[in-house]
Amino acid sequence: MIASAYFTTLLLFLLFQDVSGAPTASTPAVGRSIPLRRLSPSSQNLTLVAQRAKGQRDMLVAKYGGQSLGKRATGYNLLVNQGIDTGYYGSIAIGTPPISFDVILDTGSSDLWLTSSACGAVCGSSPTYDPTKSSSFQNLSMPFEITYGSGAAAGYVAEETVQMAGFSVQKQGFAVVNSLSSNFNQNPVSGLMGLAWASLASSGQTPFWETLASGGSFDSALFGVQLTRYGNASDATENEPGGVIDMGYTNSSLYSGSIEYYAIVGQPEFWEINMNTLTVQGKSIDIAGMSSAIIDTGTTNIAGPATAIASIYAQIPGSQPGTGQWQGYYTYPCSTTVNVEFNFGGNSWSMSPADFTHTQISSTQCIGAFFVSTIGQGGPSWVVGDAFLKNVYSVFRYNPPSVGFAALSTTAIAQNGIKAPPPSATIGTVSAEVTNTGAASSGRPLSTLLCFWLVSASIAVMLL
Repeated sequence: MIASAYFTTLLLFLLFQDVSGAPTASTPAVGRSIPLRRLSPSSQNLTLVAQRAKGQRDMLVAKYGGQSLGKRATGYNLLVNQGIDTGYYGSIAIGTPPISFDVILDTGSSDLWLTSSACGAVCGSSPTYDPTKSSSFQNLSMPFEITYGSGAAAGYVAEETVQMAGFSVQKQGFAVVNSLSSNFNQNPVSGLMGLAWASLASSGQTPFWETLASGGSFDSALFGVQLTRYGNASDATENEPGGVIDMGYTNSSLYSGSIEYYAIVGQPEFWEINMNTLTVQGKSIDIAGMSSAIIDTGTTNIAGPATAIASIYAQIPGSQPGTGQWQGYYTYPCSTTVNVEFNFGGNSWSMSPADFTHTQISSTQCIGAFFVSTIGQGGPSWVVGDAFLKNVYSVFRYNPPSVGFAALSTTAIAQNGIKAPPPSATIGTVSAEVTNTGAASSGRPLSTLLCFWLVSASIAVMLL
């Protein structure tokens, strides 16, 4: 019965997707998407969970404190879900000849980085990039060095041909990391692709997606994301189907109704929008003067101001502030069903009670997904991560700069917890090719943002 249900769902999904990543001749706008994959172990090491939760809280300070054109096209890349909804990664190909790598996909940063073959054992057992095997590699001789709370990383900025979801960008800037103080990447993840705006890029390089969107390579100047849920699946395994990123189009098979868009706050940098209201157990939480929210696929949970987070858990009898490595988080009775609704200026969007539970730490006590932000003054009030994004089809639009949400379709919902093998790499046959002719203007110091990326990747690939 399980296998039959899976193949029925898969067939419905394939009616709307070209899993090879190649263009489909039957539609005027050729689709490209990336399958997402996910790691989800069947048992949890609570000490490690707590360590990674602390890392997630601490990394927010580092993250937020401070062309020649081919034809237009679209594409998709299936994703992998990691660590019981902890993070999501997809595949890219880099170099000439192209070699595929798995990378965390992060709308909260703007740089692409890969670990180098010169990195050695500290980079773990994941595949590494070897520039000597590519004829299109060019070292820009720009040092790439960062420090963070528990160590340091170093490397350099280079240019390469990068492919993803059937698109190819020549002379794409990225960071080659050849020195890490600790093992950040869990096999098979080799790095991170930032999907925020060029003004945020610490390397000074225009992000892959923005080169394509600004140059007219996309049929529609946007990308969409659907993420799966396995947090409430008792038989989840190490790698699970994670959803999809649709590049240059929105996949109508994955959402119902219309997409509601919200304008970016200020100049495009992060995907930052205003949050109008937040309701918990039917009661409105006071967020006056603290409504700025960054939509971030690279953050597992949801961070907010201390007063608002305290108000959230005040609606849940038996809640208590966490201590030690759980400081900033809250415990609450696992038997309590917690209902949360977000409103960003139009429709209200519900968050599944299953996503409110970050992890269970005893037979009766759970850790909630909302935690206290440590960003401080000048940063966003809220960072809204995967705990919410699993509940909607999300769209990130280039022009006008905005974030959109739509209700998930029955096809998308049916992919939650499904027993199926994780997708293989879906680079796709190149249908649009551009040359990146200019670097971005960096808006953040190099040491600040890669600091986040390394910690974020650590959390995403090593949690649980």
